[in-house]
Amino acid sequence: MKYLIIDDEYIAHDIIQEYCDLLPNLELVKNCYDALEALDYLRSNKVDLIFLDLNMPKIKGFEFLRTLSNPPSVIVTTAYQEYAIDGYELNVVDYLLKPFSFSRFLTAINKVVSSTTPLPTNRSNATGTTAAQNTIFLRSNKKYIQVVIDEILYIEAAGNYAKVVTTQEIITIREKISDVLTSLNSEAFLQVHKSFAVAIKHIHSIEGNRITIGEHLVPIGKLYKLKVNELVR
Repeated sequence: MKYLIIDDEYIAHDIIQEYCDLLPNLELVKNCYDALEALDYLRSNKVDLIFLDLNMPKIKGFEFLRTLSNPPSVIVTTAYQEYAIDGYELNVVDYLLKPFSFSRFLTAINKVVSSTTPLPTNRSNATGTTAAQNTIFLRSNKKYIQVVIDEILYIEAAGNYAKVVTTQEIITIREKISDVLTSLNSEAFLQVHKSFAVAIKHIHSIEGNRITIGEHLVPIGKLYKLKVNELVR
């Protein structure tokens, strides 16, 4: 994913680039310190993602964005919270309020990955063409693992951690189950217990107070029974 930083503060460039360097598949192509410099670059170059500051000289961030006929994904980075509504009207993927943590930054990147053209995998579908899947980055043991969302079976809370169970592996991350579901940003998952959320597409059967997913049995909590029952109505 090729990205461009547009910000008049040098320290902002350093922070964003430092965060991006921790993730695979992110390539910095240009540092721009005002919107005119960015416009000149974009006339002959394409990028997948722009990190955009709002309060800049010459042309403000949203004024710049309105000049683009086919803008790439945009993450706004600013100290001014009051402009958030305008940003979402312009289809900004996320809005990072300075100063932002790496975990909040990672949530924004995962939204970009989920909202753009899916990344190809090595698996082939029935027609022999390469299947495409949305992915998410999960941090586990000081490294970032790219996981195909469609391969996630269920998520289990485990104290201060969560276990993400996929068709390939079990990944333990230091996140609350609610935060994981927010990062997935998908209606494909349903919380069925205070400690469990399942991928609806992978449910094999529902019987009594448990759900069968592959070889796994997931309990259904009393408070979540009604939501589960709605699946079979």
